Amino acid sequence: MTPRARVNPLMRRGSTADKPFETVVSPENAGWRYSGLRILDLPIGARARFVTGDDEMLVLPLSGGCDVTCDDERVTLTGRRSVFSRVTDFAYVPRDATVTVRAPNGGRFALPSARAENRLPFRYGPAEDVPVELRGAGQASRQVNNFCTPESFEADRLIACEVLTPGGNWSSYPPHKHDEPGEGESDLEEIYYFEVAPSPAGGAGCGFQRVYGHPDRPIDVCSEVRSGDVVLIPYGWHGPSMAAPGYDLYYLNVMAGPGAREWLVRDDPAHGWVRASWTGVPVDPRLPLTSCKERTRS
Repeated sequence: MTPRARVNPLMRRGSTADKPFETVVSPENAGWRYSGLRILDLPIGARARFVTGDDEMLVLPLSGGCDVTCDDERVTLTGRRSVFSRVTDFAYVPRDATVTVRAPNGGRFALPSARAENRLPFRYGPAEDVPVELRGAGQASRQVNNFCTPESFEADRLIACEVLTPGGNWSSYPPHKHDEPGEGESDLEEIYYFEVAPSPAGGAGCGFQRVYGHPDRPIDVCSEVRSGDVVLIPYGWHGPSMAAPGYDLYYLNVMAGPGAREWLVRDDPAHGWVRASWTGVPVDPRLPLTSCKERTRS
């Protein structure tokens, strides 16, 4: 089991800014070894240039589209109006590359990353190829966009997906963990990046995130989260992620670890029985919230 330094698991929006990035989560400032995330907010016509170094990355539009140039190749991402409007296309960029992201109409972009050993090709990920999964039932229903999971997209270490939870529902539930490698469980560091849908009146909403640890590995988080906030999960049980009534909740999960590229989790035995209670209970009829086609919110 890899020792991990203790850091504050809650990173508020802008608290780790390092130009041109609004948010930077790296193995160094997270106190672990593999997982990372950068958030890039570009005004109209702006561009950002950076090197990937030891990390493989994705360029994932949160709002807006962009051109992504990697060394001498380029792809254009259509993107989306917001994370609540559609499933997006994305780009994979390898380690040891020079990357330029240009947003002719402006936009906001997530760059999930993982420390990588192998250099894979620069690639385009079409929105139409992203598997959309509905999990849970009733008020534990949620949508998962599996755009970079082991079964859906090739990467060296990186695992990433998006979760959309309708207002009033719980997701990442029952609480689970993936911090001890073995049968049925992976060892993965995880980042949660949040966005909350605005109210019809334009006000900012919030959600809540719970994380708790083992007797010998303490961690205790039960925090309000707002758009742009990040929660780090170095170990321990995590969930639920709670969407306040009236406010749909989005989060981007970024995971990586030392073992095989597998996403295997273990439910908290105190709460795993909840899954059986879903038998015969329909999925929330509000789902799916998005598809690869643009959706206009009412």
